[in-house]
Amino acid sequence: MSQKGEAFDSNCMTLTRFIIQEQKKHKHATGELTQLLQSIQTAVKAISSAVRKAGIARLYGLAGDTNVQGEVVKKLDVLSNDMFINMLQSSYTTCLLVSEENETVIEIETDKRGKYIVCFDPLDGSSNIDCLVSIGSIFCVYKKITEGEPNVNDALQCGRKLVAAGYTLYGSATMFVLALQSGGVNGFTYDPSIGEFVLTDANMRIPERGNIYSINEGYFSQWDSSVQEYVQAKKDPTKGKTYGARYVGSMVADVHRTIKYGGIFIYPATASAKNGKLRLLYECNPMAFVVEKAGGKASAGKDLEILDIVPTAIHQRSPIYLGSRLDVEEALSYIK
Repeated sequence: MSQKGEAFDSNCMTLTRFIIQEQKKHKHATGELTQLLQSIQTAVKAISSAVRKAGIARLYGLAGDTNVQGEVVKKLDVLSNDMFINMLQSSYTTCLLVSEENETVIEIETDKRGKYIVCFDPLDGSSNIDCLVSIGSIFCVYKKITEGEPNVNDALQCGRKLVAAGYTLYGSATMFVLALQSGGVNGFTYDPSIGEFVLTDANMRIPERGNIYSINEGYFSQWDSSVQEYVQAKKDPTKGKTYGARYVGSMVADVHRTIKYGGIFIYPATASAKNGKLRLLYECNPMAFVVEKAGGKASAGKDLEILDIVPTAIHQRSPIYLGSRLDVEEALSYIK
C-alpha cells in the first residue's frame, strides 16, 4: 500500500484487478459475477467510510426499531443494509436478496434481474458499535436454480453450492476477504489514499492446529456437558497444552483471528437457544465456506458439516464449530 512520501506501486494487485483476472480464467464467463462483486466492493467502501466517521456523523445510537431477530437496530445497521440492497439491486446481476434485517426475501424488479442470489449480514457485531469494537459485513452468492420467476427456494440451498463468499472487517484497517468456488481465499486491505482494496494476504491458509479457543463462556451453564468438558480440557494442563481464550463478540473479528492464528471458534446450542444463535444462510455458511477454502473445517456438531445442511427457512439458525482442522476434530470427538 502507498504511504505518504512513497510512490504508489502501479503493479499492485487490487481487488478489482483480481476479480477481472479470475474471470479471464473461465472462457464462458459472462462478467455478471464480476459486476456483482464490484457492487459489493462499492457498498463496503461506503460502509467503511460511515463506520470511521460514525461518531462525528451521529450514526451511533438507536434507530428506534427492531429487526426480525428481535434485536435493537442501530443507525449504522440501517445505513449498511440500505447500501447493500441499493448496490445489489442496481448491479443488474441479482434476482433475490436475503438480509438479516429483512423478514422476507427481497425480490429484484424484472428489468434489473440477473442470475444470482446474495445472502448477507450488512453489519455483523452491531451491538459493539457504541464501544468501538471491530465489526464487519458477511455475504455469500448462489446461482438461481429454479425455472421461471425467482422464489425463496433459490435461496434455500446448501453451502456446497455457493459460488462465492466473503466478509469485510472494519478494524484497525478495513479488510475484504474473498473466497471463490474455483479458487482459494485472499485478503485485500483498503488503502484510503487511492480508494482501493490491495492484495495483502494472498492464498490465506489456516494453521492445522492453533492454541486459542473462542467461545462466550457466559453461557457455560447452558451448554451441553460435552461442550463444557471440551472447554475445561483446554484449560487443564494435565490434558495437554492449555489454550488461551479470546472472544470479541463480533463473529467477523473472531473468525478472522481464528483464520490468521489458528484455533477454534464455537457458538454451540444452549438451553435457551437449542438451535444455536447464528444464522445459517448469511453467517454460518459464508464463514464455513471461507474457512474450508482456507484449509480448515466447519461443523454443526457430531457428523453434520455446516455446508451440507439444506436450509428450510431464510433465518434458520445453527450451532457452529469452525477453525483449524485438528482443533475442530478434537472438539467433535467430545460431542461424539
